[in-house]
Amino acid sequence: MKKWFACLLVAVAAHATAAPSCTQFTPNAQWPVLTNPKMAPKTRMLCYSDFAVMHSGITHGPLWSAEHLTRDHIEAAKDMVRTNKFFEDARLPDGEGATLADYKRSGFDRGHMSPAGNRWNEQAMAQSFSLANIVPQNRENNQRLWARIETSVRKIATAYDDTYVVTGPMFSGQQLQTIGPTRVFVPTQLFKVVYVPSRQLAFAVVVDNVSTNRYEIRTIHELEAASGIRFPGIPENLKDQRPGEWWCHSTRRFARRCLP
Repeated sequence: MKKWFACLLVAVAAHATAAPSCTQFTPNAQWPVLTNPKMAPKTRMLCYSDFAVMHSGITHGPLWSAEHLTRDHIEAAKDMVRTNKFFEDARLPDGEGATLADYKRSGFDRGHMSPAGNRWNEQAMAQSFSLANIVPQNRENNQRLWARIETSVRKIATAYDDTYVVTGPMFSGQQLQTIGPTRVFVPTQLFKVVYVPSRQLAFAVVVDNVSTNRYEIRTIHELEAASGIRFPGIPENLKDQRPGEWWCHSTRRFARRCLP
């Protein structure tokens, strides 16, 4: 029954979100571009009803997840109830996607990239629990600091309406940790790109995937260099902004220290 339900969700998603309409989740209809050739093999675009994912069959998870937030969507999301029904995306070939068994007793949370808290209808809420939108995340990080960062981004969308967000993992070092029989890569860091066209504001938040109250504000150019992902939909003249003081002020209740 559970397998049938998961397949139904995926079938509905595939039917409702054809590729041409999927670009609505990125500014100027331009997807993030992978500039690191090691990340390119076995990548697949997966479109859902209100977010999109670039999935990697190498890391067995998302490389980025994109969403377009509006004031009305955030308001509607307040009335949604989490399904908490994680499922394996049947559109992925065998061996490329994570499985439910990979996370069992792994010690890691199943961390959303496009958050369940941003989903504004029942279909989108259910789809957000696809494992293609999930990475192994430190439990305290996921439930504390990262959740509060997600809340701050929702506040930005509520205040300024149109807000584009891209969230993803970063992997650094020669010996990366993996979990489960599929050997799902555990990120060393997580990033969240925020772009508000009406305010000509663009910046990135980066967090180590550990129990921490610290995060770093980076410019888009800095994140592009560190992540191996370029964001062509964001104007080049905004990519050197570092609105650290503004962001730290808006999140001062949530983190003990904001890094420069």
